[in-house]
Amino acid sequence: MRRQFLTSTTALVLLLGAGHAYAGMDEAKTFLDKEIGPLSTLSRADQEKEMQWFIDAAKPFAGMEIKVVSETIATHSYESQVLAPAFSAITGIKVTHDVIQEGDVVEKIQTQMQTGQNLYDGWVNDSDLIGTHWRYQQVRNLTDWMAGEGKDVTDPMLDVDDFIGKSFTTAPDGKLYQLPDQQFANLYWFRYDWFNDEKNKADFKAKYGYDLGVPVNWSAYEDIAQFFTGREIDGKKVFGHMDYGKKDPSLGWRFTDAWLSMAGNGDKGIPNGKPVDEWGIKVDENSRPVGSCVARGGDTNGPASVYAIQKYLDWLKAYAPPEAQGMTFSESGPVPSQGTIAQQIFWYTAFTADMAKPGLPVVNEDGTPKWRVAPSPHGVYWKDGMKLGYQDAGSWTLMKSTPTDRAKAAWLYAQFVVSKTVDVKKSHVGLTFIRDSTIHDKSFTERAPKLGGLVEFYRSPARVQWTPTGTNVPDYPKLAQLWWQNIGDASSGAKSPQEAMDSLCADQEKVLERLEKAGVQGDIGPKMAEEHDLDYWNKDAVSKGNLAPQLKVENEKDKPITVNYDELVKSWQK
Repeated sequence: MRRQFLTSTTALVLLLGAGHAYAGMDEAKTFLDKEIGPLSTLSRADQEKEMQWFIDAAKPFAGMEIKVVSETIATHSYESQVLAPAFSAITGIKVTHDVIQEGDVVEKIQTQMQTGQNLYDGWVNDSDLIGTHWRYQQVRNLTDWMAGEGKDVTDPMLDVDDFIGKSFTTAPDGKLYQLPDQQFANLYWFRYDWFNDEKNKADFKAKYGYDLGVPVNWSAYEDIAQFFTGREIDGKKVFGHMDYGKKDPSLGWRFTDAWLSMAGNGDKGIPNGKPVDEWGIKVDENSRPVGSCVARGGDTNGPASVYAIQKYLDWLKAYAPPEAQGMTFSESGPVPSQGTIAQQIFWYTAFTADMAKPGLPVVNEDGTPKWRVAPSPHGVYWKDGMKLGYQDAGSWTLMKSTPTDRAKAAWLYAQFVVSKTVDVKKSHVGLTFIRDSTIHDKSFTERAPKLGGLVEFYRSPARVQWTPTGTNVPDYPKLAQLWWQNIGDASSGAKSPQEAMDSLCADQEKVLERLEKAGVQGDIGPKMAEEHDLDYWNKDAVSKGNLAPQLKVENEKDKPITVNYDELVKSWQK
């Protein structure tokens, strides 16, 4: 398949004669006819106007060959295989768009930061690196770029305010450092058909005394997991929960992707808790990290975090298929589609397209899903005003080490693949929404019934509570890798949850201390706080109107609450 694609791309380039001789409006019209059709928020006249702007802006770079990179998901494969050749044909700029594993993207961007060697001209890397990029100042801030050096290559129809993830890629200095290219959330996934089955509903109410529905809190999730585990449905024993537990790098993002915030770790604040974020890292009034452990006012090893890890372990062992404990992220992903899982508390919407394929045990004969997605339930430490889960926002980033002409050419390509001309079609392929205008396009109103609540969620006011890693994390690549190793010790049973989180916060503080000593992040780098006990820091937080670190709650099994899914969706529409 890959070889075939390369051959057809080569043929396309040959057809265009040295890459740019025939680039222009004819190629743009062919692309609009064959690829975009009616799937755009722009009229055909405005699509052509936007394409003409790209053609004119690209003239100084015609014949240039550039390289960009992103992680392996359907959205980026579409960009690489369809949009990159189209952009090359229209503009005469030859783009090679590499699609590699997420960990490799992080490793390569780290290499370019450390060596200054220009490995790629444009990067789609997670907005989780916003704190890293802001503090190291090795990427072009796009606010100044678009107004200054990059003004001549900034699309007048770009409409930055239309991007729903703009707040995720804005640093404390108010500047935009990255431009979202794709977004997906982790939400609660459940078997809508089983939850609406009269016998299941009656049996559940008889056993627990309240209605079976979407769990609002972890207590209800736990009851539902217990209820379905071992129950026979359609002749099969089913499970009330799905997760994964292998000590592997993918175990890290299972937790850094805001699991602790769902439990109630950190402080209130959207997109991230301040002064303590969902990683448990605390910053001072100048956004300088001051600690991760409770002893310095952080919350990585506080009661809310330990509770988060304990619940993860309890549910994995008691309510998930036994083999889940030895699975990685990618191995566990397809399991709910096989038809024996009742619910999953932590499910990435990037799986939506695969989960909605006709013929699957979880899809009805008319193509509608037997499942739905809903907001994630929260733990006993969670309070109103906190984030409730994670949203991945892979975002275009321009390194300062990339020569200006190459950065300009890459910026043109980046804007092409997120343009209003292209975005609705791209979103139908990958279902990774970035624009408000796209989410509200009539084509998604029509398709919504086959997407299990994804469109309704993204149109709802709830979506703002799902956010990526924030600016408290000063070096994402160095800190993120500490998580899977330490939490892996808890999932293997080598350490208790408390011991694992004590070890994790200590490891995070070693990195913060090294950064402070080296001084590489200047006056926005770490400045470690004095050490005191939990009681001291809790009193200090409360006196300032903050929460974290919270004291241990005596009864961590609070009153279970559920809501009816259909009523929930109606309340959003009001």
